Amino acid sequence: MTSSRLRGPARGLTRLLLVVLAALGVQFALAVPTSADPSRADWAKLRMCESTERYHVNTGNGYYGAYQFDLPTWRSVGGTGRPDLATPAEQDYRALRLYRMRGWQPWECAGMVGLVDDADARSKVVPSRAESAYIGGGEPAAPAPPGSPSMPDWPGVVYAYGDCAPQLRTFQLRMNAFGYDFQGTGCYYDETKEAVLDLQRANDIRDSGRLGPKTWKAAWEGTAPR
Repeated sequence: MTSSRLRGPARGLTRLLLVVLAALGVQFALAVPTSADPSRADWAKLRMCESTERYHVNTGNGYYGAYQFDLPTWRSVGGTGRPDLATPAEQDYRALRLYRMRGWQPWECAGMVGLVDDADARSKVVPSRAESAYIGGGEPAAPAPPGSPSMPDWPGVVYAYGDCAPQLRTFQLRMNAFGYDFQGTGCYYDETKEAVLDLQRANDIRDSGRLGPKTWKAAWEGTAPR
């Protein structure tokens, strides 16, 4: 976004006009740009340049995911774990948060593809997850799909890798509503751990990989992980 400046006689004439209007009691307002985050197309250009749109890329060079975060930068915007292991929605959210802190400056690719800071750059305003949902083309995540069942009682047990229980089957089948493909074995192995971590990261729960009461509640009442 560029701005033009009045110079020489034009600027003097403008000042004189404002003084006259004020003297006559005429009310006026200066136009102020409205806040507007970068477009979805701008984010797509950035991702294509940084990672060819691969959210889970890890080439071993110390930069991870669609936006090629390094770990210090990722953590500076509240990210936990490793960026390439986070859901696309989580990476989109952290990217928007970084943009509002520092504009396009952290990304070398931004300059390469001609991206320019707008009104929200460096605003320091922490975005909501709904505000970042457009970045990857998704819609704001609903707390639960329409017609979803009410949350069953928390079983009172924190489940971890290797555990098997009927309550774990309940959790697995619930996660199928968010696009997972559980068969409902009731045993906690790799697929269940991935779903638990996705859910924790989408809801700002410490990504311990353990299925505790906060994660259980998020499966029914929190933000969808995908």
